Amino acid sequence: MTYESTFICSPETPAEKLEELVEKAKKIIESNEGKLTLLQQLGRKKLAYPIAKFREGSYVYMEIAGPGKIVNALETLYKVNEAVIRSLTVKVEKKKPAKAAPAADAAPKEIKPEETAPAQTIPQEVKPEEVKADASTESAAS
Repeated sequence: MTYESTFICSPETPAEKLEELVEKAKKIIESNEGKLTLLQQLGRKKLAYPIAKFREGSYVYMEIAGPGKIVNALETLYKVNEAVIRSLTVKVEKKKPAKAAPAADAAPKEIKPEETAPAQTIPQEVKPEEVKADASTESAAS
């Protein structure tokens, strides 16, 4: 399985401690028969909303291939470490190939008159003058 794991450390965390945390994560992945396919330290960024009274955080993004027990081990590492203020690990699904678009040279389908919906009759508006005229002619006729 393939997983994406991102964690955010407090902005007060020194670079050495952040590097130690990344190394611990690598060891956990390797000890659980996994492989780290991508590691990006995205640096310090502004948070969308304050987390634990911090407005900024140091982001680390990892792509991992391996069994599901890696996720549990990483989540435990994130929870135990005080420097980590937020984390998220998700399973990445394989993308299905897109369906091929219809050929451009294919002729459009012809619509037969029987296939179209029958026309609906819309009642016409009756003018008030016509109603009065009809009423006076009916009363005169009776």
